[in-house]
Amino acid sequence: MTISEIQIVPIKPQDGLVAFVSFVLDNDLYLGSIGIITRPEGGYRLVYPTKKLGIRSINIFHPINKHFAETIEKEVIGKFEDVMKKYDRYDSADT
Repeated sequence: MTISEIQIVPIKPQDGLVAFVSFVLDNDLYLGSIGIITRPEGGYRLVYPTKKLGIRSINIFHPINKHFAETIEKEVIGKFEDVMKKYDRYDSADT
C-alpha cells in the first residue's frame, strides 16, 4: 500500500479539530475531508467523513482493519507534524 500526495490544511482549532487531510491511496483512489483531531491523552487521531441522514450518521468511508488504519494514521500524522513544525518556525521570536 502506498500513500502519496498527502495534503494538510491546518485550521483554527475547534473542538479538538486541528486540520483536514487528503491523500491518494495506491495511485488509484483519492480520499479527502479526513479530520485530524487531538487526543485527550496527547497526540492525534484521524476522523473519517460521515453524512447525516435524519438522526443517523452514515460512514462515507473508513478503514476496516486496525493494521490498515494504523498505517494510514502513522503516515498522515507524521506529515501533519512536519507541516506544523514549519508553522512553529515562522511563529518563533528567534526568526
